[in-house]
Amino acid sequence: MKLISMVSLGCSKNLVDSETILGILAGGGYTVTPSPEDADIILINTCGFIKPAVKEAFAAILRCLQLKEKGSCRCLLVIGCLVARYGEKRLSQLFPQVDGWLGVDAAPVALPYLDSILAGEKPFIPVNKKDDAEYARMLSTPSYTAYLKIAEGCSHRCSFCMIPHIRGPLRSKTPRAILREAAQLAAAGVKELILLAQDSGAYGRDLPEKPTLAGILKELAQVNGLRWIRFLYHNPHSLTPELVAVMQEEPKICRYLDLPVQHINRNILKRMGRRGDIYYYLQLIDDLRSALPDLTLRTTLMVGFPGEDVKSFRELREFVSLAEFDRLGVFPYFHEEGTRSSGFAETVSYMDKRRMAREIMLMQRRISRRKNEGLVGRNLDVLIEHKLGDEVWWGRSFRDAPDIDPRVIVTGRGLSPGSFIQVRITQAAAYDLIGVALS
Repeated sequence: MKLISMVSLGCSKNLVDSETILGILAGGGYTVTPSPEDADIILINTCGFIKPAVKEAFAAILRCLQLKEKGSCRCLLVIGCLVARYGEKRLSQLFPQVDGWLGVDAAPVALPYLDSILAGEKPFIPVNKKDDAEYARMLSTPSYTAYLKIAEGCSHRCSFCMIPHIRGPLRSKTPRAILREAAQLAAAGVKELILLAQDSGAYGRDLPEKPTLAGILKELAQVNGLRWIRFLYHNPHSLTPELVAVMQEEPKICRYLDLPVQHINRNILKRMGRRGDIYYYLQLIDDLRSALPDLTLRTTLMVGFPGEDVKSFRELREFVSLAEFDRLGVFPYFHEEGTRSSGFAETVSYMDKRRMAREIMLMQRRISRRKNEGLVGRNLDVLIEHKLGDEVWWGRSFRDAPDIDPRVIVTGRGLSPGSFIQVRITQAAAYDLIGVALS
């Protein structure tokens, strides 16, 4: 028996890669265990997008090397974005005990590469980034929820972002491949399907037929068994009237939009390689809420970008106050080696970046509580996920994406994970909602 375990770091797109590789290895004779401590072979699928992700990857490698020193692990492979960013030569000098390195798009070669290493060989296997074969996945999400990656890479050139360097340009899956995978997932019991891409709105621009996200969503809504369909990471400038119309027409598509704005000051956005200003984004938000009543809006902001001053930060605070996002995350800017913005002079200290992020999040906490209080007395469909105690569970409504958003705490009898239940909201916390099951 060859026991293998995967440590998957970073975003949900990385998780899909991990699930695909595990499915391939399981089909090739390996037995998967969730516990690295029990495994003969450990794979670490890394993120290398920003400094904290790199530090997390290094820490995971060191932890697994300790298992190797103790003798429980006999082979350690490191794959993913960290390897694509820094390269095997550089990383192997830091961690010579690691047995193998593979970058992104590792699925086509993971099995022969690992087999060769275990046989005592050191093969060089180039990764074919144009590989479009379909692979069985071993889902690590609950049986009722699954991610589906509709595109890889990104052709935007934001000055702060490493993704085009790490993952390459946009490469969309064909509509046929997406629909086939969605049907397979639904047949296996998946009720919530979450589409992923670096910019889901850019889907299809690289394909000859120019399919669109709106078209894909319309077809996915016809797949039997699916109850909720949501899509994540949508550049605001990729929004189309066609997409809004499909969200209006198809009840299976959650009225949930994740629009990473990053900033709203015109000069900061220009230095970021992005477009717009506070007036553009406030009008966009107003138009979306008019077209899609009950829409849940999520965004991501970046503070401390080179050139940000008191005036531009004040403008960002004003925007947060006026936009009233339902969900909002703030991250300090990091000078990342290899990006265009790394050539800009740092103008904001790390402590000031942290202070700015705290200020924004304190504002958002008040906004979130106020919006939650407006939901008291309303009935929401909730997907039950975990038991917290005797007759107490937590779940998610259409307003909540897994792992990144708050929860709905539900009191009720006879509930079970994976079931949809109508819940009367009775209390509001700053982020979570509390309610009682109605049936």
